Formats: sequence, structure tokens, C-alpha cells
Amino acid sequence: MMQPATVIARDTKNDLALLSSQLKPERVATIRTNVRLGESIAVYGFPLAGILPSTGNFTLGNISATAGLRDDTRMLQISAPVQLGNSGGPLLDQDANVVGVVVGKFNALAAAEALADIPQNINFAIKSVVATTFLEANGIQPSHSSATGAGLQPPDVADRAKAMTAFIVCRK
Repeated sequence: MMQPATVIARDTKNDLALLSSQLKPERVATIRTNVRLGESIAVYGFPLAGILPSTGNFTLGNISATAGLRDDTRMLQISAPVQLGNSGGPLLDQDANVVGVVVGKFNALAAAEALADIPQNINFAIKSVVATTFLEANGIQPSHSSATGAGLQPPDVADRAKAMTAFIVCRK
């Protein structure tokens, strides 16, 4: 179902945007800001639109580093594969709490030319604390979770992710 949306706020440095629409998700995301190196994570999104399924893709990985390129503390490095179109999707913990927002991947082709090696699975997400600050600065008070529980099975995390995520198409 197509719904128009209005851009309320943008943060180009952190690749975040706040949108308003009439769309009502089945579930509202809960945010957790304390993540650990090695923690299991999941990514849900709509990569390679028009090629891969329009119903969404779900994949698993880990927190590979608690900083991004050149020690960028706004970022998390993740091992879950991401593709063009995953940007803006939730990075979830084992309880389906949002711990980050996917922003992209390392440019393997450029790195291969410069390093004579092909880097694999170097992907990035903005930390949820950065997303929370952005939301709060724009009058949105997100729900928070301070601790993880026993953990859900991956299919249950995928169900929750699907219930709180929408496919967004930007038209200029």
C-alpha cells in the first residue's frame, strides 16, 4: 500500500530522516542504547528493490566493532550482510529492540583497488543513541529498553521487525 509521507527533519551527517505519514505500524519499535562487541544482531529491510522480494529480507550477524571507519564513535560495524536499499532499516538485538539504524557498507571495489584485497562483510549502522538524540531533538520520545531478556528465536525477531518496518521510496 502506497502512502505519501512528509519529511519532518533531516540529519544528513548521520543519514537519518524523520517522516510523517498516515501509515500505522502493527508494532512500535523499542530502542536499546547499550550494545556490546560480539552481540548477535539482525537486519531487516528491503534491499535491491525490484530484484529481491518486496516483502522484506531478514539476516543475522554480530557487532564486529563498536566504532566505524577511523574510529567513528557514531557507528557500529556489523557482520550482517547489507545491500543497496537496506539503509534506514533497523538493526535489532535478540529481543527485537532497535540498537542501530543501517546506513551502508564498505566500498569493496574501491578497497580492492587500493589494498589489493577484497574486504568482506564490513557494514555499518548508526548507533541507537545517535538516533534517539535525533528523535528527541525533534519532539519524539522513543520507548526504551535497558536490558535484553532471554532472547527470541530469529523467526520471532523477523516477525517483530516486519511489524514495525515499512518500505520507503524516495521520489525527487
